[in-house]
Amino acid sequence: MAKFTYKLQNILDIKYKLENQAKSEFSMANATLLREEEKLKALTTRKKLYEMQGKNLVKDKIDIVAIKENKNAVSAMMYAIEQQKIQIKRAQDMVEQARRKLNDVMMERKTHEKLKEKEFEEFKQEINYEENKSIDESVSYTFGKKTKS
Repeated sequence: MAKFTYKLQNILDIKYKLENQAKSEFSMANATLLREEEKLKALTTRKKLYEMQGKNLVKDKIDIVAIKENKNAVSAMMYAIEQQKIQIKRAQDMVEQARRKLNDVMMERKTHEKLKEKEFEEFKQEINYEENKSIDESVSYTFGKKTKS
């Protein structure tokens, strides 16, 4: 019996590898985004802590130097938070870019899989046609022998 071989199997294999690579890039971009979001949460928590300390400094005996340091720390945290938001936006853009690339690679792979399936169906039809032709020939030969006898 004939064996089916897909002529473009090596391309399909490359598409699988590209898809796996795109998946890993996507997961790395996602992990980076999560890390950046965690950093933002930590900065926000620190800012809130400084704000609470500032309120306590104002309630107690007024220490101008400590209050100024606290205000500077809050301002520094606000700046750090803004910078972290920029980092998060970059990470989100990278995730989106990786998602698009993954989507494109998956579509290409699926296209090649459909081509392979189509070729396999054609192969099965050809085999079926050849088998029917062979059966018809053997039946015709057998029938022809019986009628001559």
